[in-house]
Amino acid sequence: MKRTLLPFLFITLIATAPAAAEVNYSQQIKPLFDARCIACHGQDAPEYKVFKQAKDSWIVKSIGPRMDSYTHLVSFTGWPDTGALMRRLDDGSSKEDKKPGNMYQYLGDNDTERQANLALFKAWVGNWTLKRFVALTKDDLAGIMVPY
Repeated sequence: MKRTLLPFLFITLIATAPAAAEVNYSQQIKPLFDARCIACHGQDAPEYKVFKQAKDSWIVKSIGPRMDSYTHLVSFTGWPDTGALMRRLDDGSSKEDKKPGNMYQYLGDNDTERQANLALFKAWVGNWTLKRFVALTKDDLAGIMVPY
């Protein structure tokens, strides 16, 4: 009896075990964002449209567009500024020129930390694409997950 029960228990445990922890905004991305990005992209930063109107004047002040909430940050992954987050944070490894995005350097104090934090962002986004909205396929867009 023990021999037949053990495989059943093993299969039951595997089938009911919780899935690997999903990376989500509230538990992993928000704390990381607050630690590494909020100084330039916090509540005092301009909304995207205002930033775009006077981009150079904001950049001189080391201020980027506002991204301090889930809604703000998601707009830089899916729409309207599709892929901007990915292009800015990317390490360049998948690009022909291997040049990292201009915000990659702020993901950590060293490359090990930057790679670990980039991996969190990649897991959160799902389909890590450097494409702009006009170049996305339906499947590309469907693969962007960004769970709250």
